[in-house]
Amino acid sequence: MARRRREIGKAGWGRTAFSTVISFIYFFPVLWIILTAFKSHTDALSTPPKFIFTPTLENFVSVFARAYERGGAAVDTHFDLFFFNSIFIAGASVGVALIIGTVAAYGFSRWPLRGNETYLFIILTTRMLPPIIVIIPIFIMFRLSGLSGSYIGIILLYAAFNLPFTIWMMKSFFDEIPREVEDAARMDGSSEMKIFFRICLPQVKAGIAATAVFGLILTWNEFLFALLLTGRDTRTVPVAMAQTIGGDIGVRWGLLAAIETLFLIPVVFVTFLLQNQLLRGVTFGTIRR
Repeated sequence: MARRRREIGKAGWGRTAFSTVISFIYFFPVLWIILTAFKSHTDALSTPPKFIFTPTLENFVSVFARAYERGGAAVDTHFDLFFFNSIFIAGASVGVALIIGTVAAYGFSRWPLRGNETYLFIILTTRMLPPIIVIIPIFIMFRLSGLSGSYIGIILLYAAFNLPFTIWMMKSFFDEIPREVEDAARMDGSSEMKIFFRICLPQVKAGIAATAVFGLILTWNEFLFALLLTGRDTRTVPVAMAQTIGGDIGVRWGLLAAIETLFLIPVVFVTFLLQNQLLRGVTFGTIRR
């Protein structure tokens, strides 16, 4: 028995070491970005790369500085506005998609129509299209409707693209809820609205959290629509990051790494905040409480 325990312990340590090495390999690019954010311009361009250096906060100061020098000319960064735009647009679009998609998913789950699977497939196909295919008609619609460069336009567009994913995700969670609980509530005189808000929604809050995190990541990193459909006052961070590349002095790798490091914080914070619900959401239906 003792020998068996030692063998199991050695196997456990081996798996832990192997997982640690693989995790470090995947995390190393992110770690390198964070390290570069604390390097001076000279250290960031040094060859071979420096792993030991004197850290500095000048890159983070430059991100939110009133201006920085580019080829001798002062340029206002506006990154405080860009970060606000990314947070506001991503949060609002994910919220709209969750509200509409959750209600639609409940309807598909509890009151299926004839040809229900066909309707769900059609909804999903809208998400399968690469954005580059639909950018021209969307661009024309935005110009004709006056939504180009506005908050409401890009929020509605992101919500529309997140909606199919939300409906499919939330429908799977609603399908896992036993209908006997709802039938018992109806026999007690509860209305459909009360059943939805007081019985069904609390049971799928893990699914809502998981869907929100995935939708936030998809919206947070989106570049093409933000590049072509936002204006100077509604520009998001991915577009602003692309504009820091180039110029007379070349790429400011330290500044770019500082922006990317700050750009990671909201998503990491939200994921950490919802980690318990997220874990329950991705395992819903396979693990019983």
